[in-house]
Amino acid sequence: MWSRSYSITSKEVTAAQMWQLFSDVNNWPSWDNSVAFSSLEGKFETGNHFMFQPKGGPKMKIGIHEAIENQGFTDCTRFPGALMYGVHSFEPTEDGLRITTTMKMKGILGFVWRKIVAEKIVASLKTDMEQQILTASKLQAA
Repeated sequence: MWSRSYSITSKEVTAAQMWQLFSDVNNWPSWDNSVAFSSLEGKFETGNHFMFQPKGGPKMKIGIHEAIENQGFTDCTRFPGALMYGVHSFEPTEDGLRITTTMKMKGILGFVWRKIVAEKIVASLKTDMEQQILTASKLQAA
């Protein structure tokens, strides 16, 4: 299995704000320039799924493998011969909220999908996470 992580710690955002940002899947295109379309019917919870389309890519069904409110979630994308997991965690620390994204790829054709998809995601994690913090910091967490 291939795996890469990136973490950032911020005092500008809370775990509740990050959860609100991510669990509102239908609004992802409003703050993420790489998303053409995203749609969730029902709750952002373990066992559900959402439809997702990156700009320039196909629509995909992505499963919510695990979701723990205000702590994080894991999504799972199925490719022919591989599974890609996006693990997103929000951990309060003395220095602020530690936000970590880990991308994992496994399966017999994982090396192919790692090159086509996962490495591009990892390459933009720093910029993407900075945008997530900026957007989430403006939310009034419930």
